[in-house]
Amino acid sequence: MNAPNEAAPRPRRNALLAAVAAVFALAAVGIAALLVNVATRKQEARNPVVRVVALTDETEDPAIWGKDYPVEYDLYRKTVDMVRTKYGGSEAMPRTPTPDDPRTVTSQSKIDEDPRLKIMWAGYAFAVDFREDRGHAYMLDDQFYTQRQKVVKQPAACGQCHASVYVPMRKLGDGDVMKGFDRMAPLSYAEAKQYFQHPVSCIDCHDPSTMDLRVTRPAFIEGLRAYKASQGVPDYDVNAMATRQEMRAYVCGQCHVEYYFKGPEKRLTFPWAKGLKADEIVSYYDEIGFKDWIHKESGAPVLKAQHPEFETWSQGIHARSGVTCADCHMPYLRVGGTKVSDHQVRSPVLNLNRACQGCHKWPEKELKDRIETIQDRHMKLRNEAFDALVALTGEIKSARDAGRTDAELETPRYLQRRAQFLFDFVEAENSAGFHAPQESARVLGSSIDFSRQGQIALRDARYKPTVAVVSIPMAPPPAAGSPAVVPAALGAPAKH
Repeated sequence: MNAPNEAAPRPRRNALLAAVAAVFALAAVGIAALLVNVATRKQEARNPVVRVVALTDETEDPAIWGKDYPVEYDLYRKTVDMVRTKYGGSEAMPRTPTPDDPRTVTSQSKIDEDPRLKIMWAGYAFAVDFREDRGHAYMLDDQFYTQRQKVVKQPAACGQCHASVYVPMRKLGDGDVMKGFDRMAPLSYAEAKQYFQHPVSCIDCHDPSTMDLRVTRPAFIEGLRAYKASQGVPDYDVNAMATRQEMRAYVCGQCHVEYYFKGPEKRLTFPWAKGLKADEIVSYYDEIGFKDWIHKESGAPVLKAQHPEFETWSQGIHARSGVTCADCHMPYLRVGGTKVSDHQVRSPVLNLNRACQGCHKWPEKELKDRIETIQDRHMKLRNEAFDALVALTGEIKSARDAGRTDAELETPRYLQRRAQFLFDFVEAENSAGFHAPQESARVLGSSIDFSRQGQIALRDARYKPTVAVVSIPMAPPPAAGSPAVVPAALGAPAKH
């Protein structure tokens, strides 16, 4: 009578055994798949590049490099994207192409957004055309077609930052880049642009045989050597002596720097012999008596600062911590089993996860709020410094119109020169204060101080400024009613 009850559990035991067997089988399949995936990724990591073409020191076109490095090339091509951040970037502005300018899209005019820029740059080409930032993909076209090319004859040196120039320099120098650099310098931009075929390209930063980072711009090589000499390091050779991590900043510093055109041949030169700080650079310019132009309204011998991101970064906490440009603007990402630098060079604000959170373990919103708080405070101080500079410029103009002599205006004009360069050094730098907040605030504070000292000097001829007044060689200031921009035949070339 008990036999049927004893047999009843057997089907359940069989089902349980089948389920256990199925679990083990699935686990075995999963483990096998995992092992295959790991092996595949390891193989990818061991062989990250499939050589399709032979790259040489003459391979300039990034599309050819892209055959061997398709991931990096696809990312590089994304620099066409135009995205605005709170204080940077840009949005696409449609425009009607013309025979002289075939662009269908450009960015917003900064001089229309803030007319004070026209006052600061009165008599200089930037008062005619200066626009919001766009990505590396546009750097050559935007230089080709800027209105600055039409109002002032620009030198070939502009191509050093706006074009891939390593191969053209090699060809001009018969294989010697330094000779090619010297031979390109005396050319006008119109004469040199035949050599400019691409914006910044792979070959400008990478050795084609090893893919190691390298510096190819002679001006940076010479400028860094001069700076290192001022620090007691003679005969510095950046390509032989820099660490790999340093090179991740130096290759960017080839272009994102302050510079000037030296001598009648307009040789591109970085003014670093006294140091990298704004005050040290203006002191260097004072020592050699350099000016960019004579201010149209005040008659002051003034300077135009240019995108000094490298110098500003060097004074900040990230530089002191060994964090470079590439760590934030080109952070690593994984594609399969391969780790690559993100060649879609852009603001870290647009890429907080990979650009910031590797070091800063806070939510993206908190990080963005921190960045924008720094920038908000910076922009408030920037506007105060700008108002002070514009006020001084206007008062010097009024004094000049009232008949004050050049001798009487020498001190206020020098203080304008100094205040304006310090302000423009911060204004031209593209991080809205973030690269070095304390240093940027210090420089803006000094600019305000010199603007106010200039106003005092206009009111009291006996006033002694806190800096020695340097006499800068002067050309005759433009006459009243002259064009807003000095014609090419009369003025110095505008920096790009």
